[in-house]
Amino acid sequence: LRELADHGLVVEDWGGQTVVCKVSALKKEGIDHLLDMILLQAEVMELTANTKKPARGLVLEARLERGRGPVATLLVQEGVLEVGDIVVAGSISGKVRAMSNDVGARLKDAGPSTPVEVIGFSEVPEASEVFYKVKDDRAAQKIVDYQVATSRAADMAKAGPRMTFADLDKQIQAGGEVREVKLLVKGDVHGSVEALAAAIEKLSRPEVGVKVLHSGVGGITEADVNLASASGAIIIGFGVRPESRAKQLAERDKVDIRQYSIIYEALDDVKKAMLGQLSPVSQEKSLGTAEVRDTFSVPKVGMIAGCFVTQGVVNRQAKVRLFRDNVQIYEGSVVSLRRFKNDAREVTQGYECGIGLNNYNDLKVGDLLEFYEVEQIAATLS
Repeated sequence: LRELADHGLVVEDWGGQTVVCKVSALKKEGIDHLLDMILLQAEVMELTANTKKPARGLVLEARLERGRGPVATLLVQEGVLEVGDIVVAGSISGKVRAMSNDVGARLKDAGPSTPVEVIGFSEVPEASEVFYKVKDDRAAQKIVDYQVATSRAADMAKAGPRMTFADLDKQIQAGGEVREVKLLVKGDVHGSVEALAAAIEKLSRPEVGVKVLHSGVGGITEADVNLASASGAIIIGFGVRPESRAKQLAERDKVDIRQYSIIYEALDDVKKAMLGQLSPVSQEKSLGTAEVRDTFSVPKVGMIAGCFVTQGVVNRQAKVRLFRDNVQIYEGSVVSLRRFKNDAREVTQGYECGIGLNNYNDLKVGDLLEFYEVEQIAATLS
């Protein structure tokens, strides 16, 4: 208390006006008293928020949900946020299509100090970003374009020669000097992305450093590939896949995209590449993709997806991943593949077929099935 007084903060017990509350988060003591004192002080000082200003606040958390798309938890700090408002958070914009409180009740508006869950962003915004209500779509696009240009310029300033895991391994094995590996990290939720990016950067060694140039939530886009191509970075996807055009662009520009579903596998691959200890590994070879156009239930068989092969070949012996909104939700094998009523070994691009997945029935129209096989490649990851 004496140290507080030395700084001009005289507590109430000493005749001053500074409120002191004894709290312990460990013992969960004094929290209610602290909140009561904050509310009392706000009432005594007549502190009120301005509800006439355009809504403004913080993005507390955001994620990509199946069937709902980007979902963000926002804390309104100023103004009133209403359903239908156009908002911008960093380089992401959107229109508030639905809003709910902490118990799931639908809201039409939310005032200052109100946390709400919002659906309507075009992509998943970054946690801790400041969001603003803007006048219309045109104003939102101007802000987004500026934010994207600024972010791109900052990322491009870190550009360097292009490198893959295989190039890194060869250079270390040959005794060459490798100073830094640049990575882009994309994932399905913020928590996974932040954990993976932080863990990767901790792998830096005197011989080779690791820098995550960019991280974000959602599928791997053309913008990600362009940034990786220009900056010489490797893209790591955790629980997400590249969009069709992004995949084609990556193949054209020879950008290394690695996909993982287990965080330790990603860390192990980066670590092995950095230390030049790569041993023969399994390499995925993409065979083709099919889009679910319809679903129907077959007795004693289960759910069958009526599909159209959009690219390559669908093979009955291949492994398969199921993506919904560019987020992986299943990985396994094919239990049945048919053309009309006949069993088929494979179906090529441009044809329709019926596909059944092993131990999985939650198929929906619009899902994307990606077929691949695994090859053994010696001492390389690309």
